[in-house]
Amino acid sequence: MKILVTGTAGFIGSHLAHRLLDRGDEVIGVDNVNDYYDVSLKEARLARLTVKPGFTEVRQDVADREAMAEVFKEHQPERVVHLAAQAGVRYSLENPHAYVDANLVGFMNILEGCRHNEVKHLVYASSSSVYGANEAMPFSVHDNVDHPLSLYAASKKANELMAHTYSHLYGLPTTGLRFFTVYGPWGRPDMALFIFTRKILAGEPIDVFNHGHHKRDFTYIDDIVEGVIRTLDHVAEPNASWSGQNPDPGTSKAPYRIYNIGSNNPVELSRFIEIIEERVGRKAQKNLLPLQAGDVPATYADVDALIDDVGYKPATTVDEGIANFVDWYRDFYKV
Repeated sequence: MKILVTGTAGFIGSHLAHRLLDRGDEVIGVDNVNDYYDVSLKEARLARLTVKPGFTEVRQDVADREAMAEVFKEHQPERVVHLAAQAGVRYSLENPHAYVDANLVGFMNILEGCRHNEVKHLVYASSSSVYGANEAMPFSVHDNVDHPLSLYAASKKANELMAHTYSHLYGLPTTGLRFFTVYGPWGRPDMALFIFTRKILAGEPIDVFNHGHHKRDFTYIDDIVEGVIRTLDHVAEPNASWSGQNPDPGTSKAPYRIYNIGSNNPVELSRFIEIIEERVGRKAQKNLLPLQAGDVPATYADVDALIDDVGYKPATTVDEGIANFVDWYRDFYKV
């Protein structure tokens, strides 16, 4: 198939593009390669893709309406995986407008491109952050998610609502994927595993929020990509038993689906740090801090819907995943 993937200079997008190309798909990769974090890392990810047959690089901003309309018109993708976004909960407190531009305007442009070019299926990245103030664990796609705690979370919830509208009005099959704390080789430098590894190896203290009592459903990158591909191949369909009298948030009468992709095994941050210490062979200097604004104390994914519909559940252990990341980090940065 010809598949448009946005965010191919990013962590998840680059891994996904490799998997799609390896199985014989043609990939149109869109990314504006912005400077939210180290551009050289993004360029290195792209360099591994541009040498592969079947990959076409397009440097454009998804928030550019005219440019995205032209991309869809020129390449006519059969399916779309939209991963480009302004990420980060804490950064949304500092630069909220970036989230409106990338996550709302950008997503609108993707929806319009799909609508006007007969795209057969749109899969897009949502986030576990949409669960916000929810406390019932594990988080289920059938739960109400109307109490986000950050603008980032609100923008992802808005994406789900916008997608449903297009599924309902235009019959566009859409699938939203709520990712749970993705980690692994080629990861983002603004995320905990990357920061902790770099600072521990450098002998610098690390900031540990919520005094290390955070619990996160850390999900390895290969598991995420497998989930994306399986849902991409499983085109969203209407739920014939859906009822407006007792509406299910995870499905619809329209061709619309929401899935969690998480390890289904939350790990306390303090234990996460211990595993990093074991792999790098050094102890961390910890600066214990309180819970930060916009953060949630725990995430835990119910993945029953993913298992039921596409027969998949992430299985990589945190020990294995961290080991792979540290090995990659040492090799890439020559540490």
